[in-house]
Amino acid sequence: MKLTILINCPDQSGIIRSVTTFIHQQKGNVVYLDQHVDKQAGVFFMRLKSEFEQELDLSKFKEDFGQELATGFKMEWDAYTDVYRPKMAIFVSKYNHCLYDLLSRYNSGELSVDIPFILSNHKDLEYVAEQFDIPYYHIPVTKATKAEAEDKQLELLEQYEVDFIVLARYMQIVSPKVIDVFPQKIINIHHSFLPAFAGAKPYHAAFERGVKIIGATSHYVTEDLDAGPIIEQDVTMVSHTHSVNDFIAKGRDLERIVLSRAVQLHVARKTMVYNNKTVIFS
Repeated sequence: MKLTILINCPDQSGIIRSVTTFIHQQKGNVVYLDQHVDKQAGVFFMRLKSEFEQELDLSKFKEDFGQELATGFKMEWDAYTDVYRPKMAIFVSKYNHCLYDLLSRYNSGELSVDIPFILSNHKDLEYVAEQFDIPYYHIPVTKATKAEAEDKQLELLEQYEVDFIVLARYMQIVSPKVIDVFPQKIINIHHSFLPAFAGAKPYHAAFERGVKIIGATSHYVTEDLDAGPIIEQDVTMVSHTHSVNDFIAKGRDLERIVLSRAVQLHVARKTMVYNNKTVIFS
């Protein structure tokens, strides 16, 4: 059995020694450890993986860890076993490139998640869900019905016991009603032109401006639109030889890659959020 522990706390001496000693006393073997200290904020971060030959009572482990270590070091922490596959809901609108990429990776076993359903404010991509035999829920969203629509979304998320949400080009603003239930558990993807080229046609605007690079950004969703903690980014070069369609094609490729990387980092418990930034472990 494998266990992953994520920790952040005020920086102080003895943290690593105390944690690894505790693991050893629980008859576990540390197989990976990565740590980072934010000197400016005085905060210590650590990700540790350990293996146990026998089945572990996770509840008892957490209780003992909390009493013996976490309280004294003032830790914010959690522990996860590799037995559990997190449940990932996908929200989409009409663009299918990110949805197909995620489902293909899921179907090939590359993503260690379960996908209980796909949700959309349009019916356009229902055929994709049918191809992968995943339930598809159509919940239209208008200004007048947004509150009711989000109530229905939350009912589905609770019914299926969803752990986190991926906005695979879901073209609706998610309100605090949903964000507050899934803090740091909603992953979004968008182009990296914001705020320079906001609006419906950012690639056209970037083309007119003659930009030399285009990019994509994946981040956790917060109340501040497109300003949440960044998980993953990437860029590619463009030039005067590329058309607007080339820009769009390259941008969509980046969106697929960057979103899948962000999801994989989240699923592997390699992300920690602090002060609207992320610590990403290798």
